[in-house]
Amino acid sequence: MYELATLLTLVNQVSGTPYISGGDSPTGTDCSGLVSWVTNAATGRPVFGDRFNTGNIEGALKARGFQYGTQPGALVVGWNGGHTAVTLPDGTPVSSGEGGRGVKVGGGGAYQSQFTHHMFLPAPAAADVPPPVDPQLAPPVPPPPAPVVLMGQESPADPALPPPPPPADPAL
Repeated sequence: MYELATLLTLVNQVSGTPYISGGDSPTGTDCSGLVSWVTNAATGRPVFGDRFNTGNIEGALKARGFQYGTQPGALVVGWNGGHTAVTLPDGTPVSSGEGGRGVKVGGGGAYQSQFTHHMFLPAPAAADVPPPVDPQLAPPVPPPPAPVVLMGQESPADPALPPPPPPADPAL
């Protein structure tokens, strides 16, 4: 569903956004607003205007397709009763409100020890590409058909090739 480049672009664009409790715009947001933006972008929702908070985050994440726990290479959200943060699939941690600061890329992320709950959005499936065939299990490739030459229908000799040697003289 999502591309890492899209999420990185979003968090880098909002990096430095001031902390405003309940905020949901580029002029300011809190931790759950930031996590809402990232999860909305990852699930194809409008980035702004569909936010959740730490009180209803679990249901909101479930509605967006998140699963319980963590998974390497996935978008991971961590939270407790009063704070939340996100870690992007490449391991980039992103947060808002830590130390009284606004949005920070590279700060605390979903794996902070203070978080008692975690959910992840599985990485998008690769395009419908069939898996490679194991040569040991593949059926043998049939040989190409042999050329058919009808008597008297032989192709002329290739002029680029040297002429064949003369027949051996039986008298020698």
